[in-house]
Amino acid sequence: MFIVVGEPFSVPLIDLIVKIGIINCVVWNLYGPAEATIDCTVHSINVTNTIQGIPIGTPFSNYRCMIMNEYSQQSITNQEGELFAGGVGVFAGYLGRDDLTAKALLEIDGELFYRTGDLVRMNNNGLLHYQGRKDHQIKLHGQRIELGEIERCLLNITSISACVVMKWNDDHLVAYIQSFHANEEELREHCQSHLPPHMIPSIFIILDKLPLNQNGKVDRKQLPSPDFSLPTSLSPDQSDTPLNQFEERIHTIWCQVLHCNQNHILKNTSFFSVGGHSLLFIELYHHYQSVFNFDTHSLSIAPFLQQPTIFQHSQLLQTVIINYVKATQWHTLHINEGIASFAQERIFLDEQVRFSSDIAIYNELFTLQVVQGSLSFNRLLQALRYVLNKQKILRTSLVFNNDNGILKQCITDIHKTFTITMNRTFQNENELRDIIYQTTINPNLFDLSVGRVFHAEILKHQIPLNENENNNNEFITNADVLLIAFHHAAFDRASSSIFFKDLSLACNTNAISEEDDDESLQYIDYSIHERLIDMTTSREFWYLQLEEYNFVYRLLLPVDRHRLSTDHRSTSASISQISFDNEISQAFLDYASIHHVTPFQLGLTILYAFLFKLTHGDDDLCISCLNANRYRNELQNIMGMFVSTLPYRIQIDPHWSFDDLVKYVQEKCISILEHSHYPLQHILADLHINQSNISFLETMYDFITVSSHSEELSLDGADFKQVSFEQSFEVAKFDFMLTFVYNPMFENNRLSFRLTCSHDLFDEITVTNIGRRLEYCFQQLFSSDEIINRIDTCFTSISKFDLILPEESQEMEDIMFCRQSYIINEAPASFVQLRLWHNECVHFTPHISQVPIYNVPFVYSLDSHHTLSAQHLRHALHLIVTKHESLRTSLTFYTENDRLIQQIIDMNNNNRQLFTFAESTYQTVEQLNEILHDEKCNPHLFDAAQGHVFQCHLIYYKSISSNHLLSHKDLLIFNFHHALFDFPSMNIFLHDLNQAYTTGQLLYDDDTNLRYLDYAVIEQQMSMTGASMFWLDVLHDCKLDQPLSLPYDRYRLSNEHRTGRGTPICFDFGQDLSHDFLIHASS
Repeated sequence: MFIVVGEPFSVPLIDLIVKIGIINCVVWNLYGPAEATIDCTVHSINVTNTIQGIPIGTPFSNYRCMIMNEYSQQSITNQEGELFAGGVGVFAGYLGRDDLTAKALLEIDGELFYRTGDLVRMNNNGLLHYQGRKDHQIKLHGQRIELGEIERCLLNITSISACVVMKWNDDHLVAYIQSFHANEEELREHCQSHLPPHMIPSIFIILDKLPLNQNGKVDRKQLPSPDFSLPTSLSPDQSDTPLNQFEERIHTIWCQVLHCNQNHILKNTSFFSVGGHSLLFIELYHHYQSVFNFDTHSLSIAPFLQQPTIFQHSQLLQTVIINYVKATQWHTLHINEGIASFAQERIFLDEQVRFSSDIAIYNELFTLQVVQGSLSFNRLLQALRYVLNKQKILRTSLVFNNDNGILKQCITDIHKTFTITMNRTFQNENELRDIIYQTTINPNLFDLSVGRVFHAEILKHQIPLNENENNNNEFITNADVLLIAFHHAAFDRASSSIFFKDLSLACNTNAISEEDDDESLQYIDYSIHERLIDMTTSREFWYLQLEEYNFVYRLLLPVDRHRLSTDHRSTSASISQISFDNEISQAFLDYASIHHVTPFQLGLTILYAFLFKLTHGDDDLCISCLNANRYRNELQNIMGMFVSTLPYRIQIDPHWSFDDLVKYVQEKCISILEHSHYPLQHILADLHINQSNISFLETMYDFITVSSHSEELSLDGADFKQVSFEQSFEVAKFDFMLTFVYNPMFENNRLSFRLTCSHDLFDEITVTNIGRRLEYCFQQLFSSDEIINRIDTCFTSISKFDLILPEESQEMEDIMFCRQSYIINEAPASFVQLRLWHNECVHFTPHISQVPIYNVPFVYSLDSHHTLSAQHLRHALHLIVTKHESLRTSLTFYTENDRLIQQIIDMNNNNRQLFTFAESTYQTVEQLNEILHDEKCNPHLFDAAQGHVFQCHLIYYKSISSNHLLSHKDLLIFNFHHALFDFPSMNIFLHDLNQAYTTGQLLYDDDTNLRYLDYAVIEQQMSMTGASMFWLDVLHDCKLDQPLSLPYDRYRLSNEHRTGRGTPICFDFGQDLSHDFLIHASS
């Protein structure tokens, strides 16, 4: 026996015990202060299991443990609190120190409890986990820190046997490590990957052995003082060291990108913890490129993402300066015609191939409503013509040459005659919604062949009963709507800020169109430049990513129907939208900050984990993601379609924790970022794949961060805001698209997601349920609600995510079985009856096998000196059959509609025998065995179609008694057809038989009693979603049609019916083995 007491039981100690190799060693972890008479809790440890954290267990007998929070209230499950120990061993007090006694003892419910000063939490299994000392909670630079959490993090390193973390001089955290093999770099990297920056120790002091006091505990006073003069003593990103001149330049760039006025962002602070996100990080990178003049080949964005602090960025950028790297600039080519870009080719082809020409899918709309002021129509027109003149992509045509198969773009002069449409009005929100929806799907809104890719329209607000109120077309006034639309081939999401910035500038300064600026880079120039890039490395990268992927395979999503390969999609969408409260939104962002990942990467990880569970363990997942693809600084202020759609393939290890998956996805995203310019059509061509039947292109992911400037617009004194509707409408461009939206300006619901699925495949209710399951995944990761079973992101396998909603797990408990008044005497068979009937028909055909499988006989004999009246028995059975209608219910299969129907036989039908009451005799054992065999194996004993499903057989010894009394040598057999009777039913049968035989009556309410008929009806109305998901998950990789490899002597052909003959063997375990078996089961 191995007992640990006095110090926390560390995980590495388990490894040490295992290495010693003591056979049958029993390990106990005991906890308790001296004031509770040494120990008050205990936990038995199984050293052969994988252990992630060792509990201190449960209280000893006659002890009680209470966990109190800082408000002296009992803590809930998984909530940290101070442990109070009560019970027979609690001391009476400190001798002569009543002051200390008063502080240490607390009376609760009339019982003394000792205030241990230890922080614990209770898990869902009722086990206590030691978290550390209450007096080890400190504040450092305004942040509350639990030193025990840092210590537990370090103790997860197997080479560390003990550690202590202390606050030093109110400025630093110092970690003292007991180890022979650890090094400071390893320790720091481990902490950086598991702890937030403010909890990473400044100094790691490695000792062979920590000093102990006389009680065997770590003597903190004897720990050596840290030497801050050593070059390795402080982490290079220590937060309180001043910024140098170069770091100040980076700090200024950060503030510009983040639009913040922070005087001092600490040099060790992650970009993503101060409001940064994926798009802003790309903007930051391009600022670096512009200021320090380097290109992507010299220094890619990947290392900046992996090292997201000011100090780390300064180190990276200094290499550019030291090596004097110069970027190759892209300049205008002074052309008006040229080949289309890769992105334009993809959009053009997608619109032609995948969708019907009757509905537009790439009309991108902005709906802006005047909330204050007014705007001159002519001034707006002038400003729009200015923007069209400047951004030539908004007047560029796309024409496909059938002879050479080339898509060509040409800049037109359509802007000179451009005008604003103003011929529609609306009175209310419904009318406005209809106009916007019709515009969204209008296939005639644009004409790419002539360069009509931009549309502007004014929708006048018409007030009912006052038609002359708003007929002035010279001004856009209060409540009018400005509708602006682009074709996606000329516009992407990043273009919106450029457009509205140019529009605002033109409106507010009354700018007019001038001659072309021949030196400005245009989108058509980009289309040429991108084709001159050497993409050899990217081609090899993507080939290796996808070379073994099964492109024909489709995700096993819970679709309601399938689409034929020849079918055009309707674009009709089924949508689910979920908004998260502030707690979950902040927890999501905090997780991203702590683990140095972008919200895009974290959202993608959650989607992968969700799809892994939703597809019941599909571990090779490939989905499409959208990349901004503005990979050069010169492209930041150009409007156009740059977005690339790329396959993100991951191969999941089901044993990974969520943290492991996050790290894997982060590395995948960073590796893809360097090759995001490689066009999708080239990826598919390299792998000889036809784009029209590719599966991963139907599952799409995107993460949108709303800019603080995108919601409002001011044009020459008129204030506009985006129009939002409670009910969103979208076209379904893909079968399954998940879009996260993060809006930092919202006070509530800053984070939300929108799941848009094709209605060709998914019903609305199905998508709603999928959305709720994804929301439940979020809750398991980020919610603090005690009723949610939280996932331990560090240790728990992703396969432990639960997609069964709480209400679904309660669906059986919530169902109410009661009498169905509309059901008289006929109903569909129950699921069990259907299965039994099917088995009997398929596996055992009476004309062939002659063996019934569903006769269920129960054989009884009387005790000595007891008798039983056959007449009274018969009367009692009649009462039972009257009450329990299933014993007089027929089962009939109707071939015309393939339905198995059960029907109760009417008691008043004198021509029908409700049950069989048989009598016979025996003299020898052989005769008796023959009778018993017939009860079991006679295929003609019952006739379910006629409702003959119950028989009582009296077997007299030698002769039938003249007074019809059974004695101890006689036998009594109750036999039932299994489709109407199971083994637990026998307890009910015997209870009612005893009452009916003894009293001669059986009381019941025929109008309210639940019948089996009612159960069958209710059962088929039950929602079994949760149960269905459970069994699909459990059996997803089970080969149900593959028999067990048993040592057969022969095999049955598939067309052979089974005989039903068996070879039984029985044996007795013996009293000792039976006793041991029961003891093991109970323990």
